[in-house]
This record gives sequence, structure tokens and C-alpha cells, in this order.
Amino acid sequence: VQLQASGGGLVQAGGSLRLSCAASGRTFSSYDMGWFRQAPGKEREFVATITRSGQNTYYAGSVKGRFTISRDNAKNTVYLQMNSLKPEDAAVYYCASGQRFTTNENLYDYWGQGTEVTVSS
Repeated sequence: VQLQASGGGLVQAGGSLRLSCAASGRTFSSYDMGWFRQAPGKEREFVATITRSGQNTYYAGSVKGRFTISRDNAKNTVYLQMNSLKPEDAAVYYCASGQRFTTNENLYDYWGQGTEVTVSS
């Protein structure tokens, strides 16, 4: 599986962005998907995850209520809608796929290249 993340950019605090992660191959619907982020000088951290059917989602406390993860299996794409962005949300965002519905990055098998989100205050 190859993953291509896009949609990052510069946004003012309080604004919104939608990230996309397009997957190659015909087995997208057999993978649970996750979004992670890494800010400069910090460890990569979990943001959100969604089951292969899209029926279940889970969020980091810092983004819950502001971010929404979703997927379109017909388009082999997972999304991260980010609203009410804060300067502390600035990071490189990565999508990942795996066989577990988990917050543990070590359990994801494939990773996208990352897309950068900058939030100005």
C-alpha cells in the first residue's frame, strides 16, 4: 500500500483545513487508518484513527471535538477535517494504515510522506 497525504498549508488560528490521504491498491478497505503528527523538536503523536468500515473512530484528547476523521473506501481515501485550528496544531501530519484499530504508531504498517500544516496566531 502506498499512501499520499495532501491538503496541508498555512491557515490562521481558528481556521479549517481538510487533509486527504490517497491509497494505492485495491485493498484499502481492509486497513484501519490513522493520522499522526510531528511538530518540530517533538515526538510524533497520535491524532485520530478509523476502522476499515469507517464505523468507529477515536481521537486524541487534544483534537477531540475539533477534528473529524472519515474515509471513502470507494475513493481509497481517508480524510482529516480540522476545525478551530490552534497554533499548537502546527506539525507535519502523516497518514498510516495497518491491521489494528490503535493509537500505537508501531502497529501501523504503511506510512504516507506527510503534509505540513502551519497555523498562524
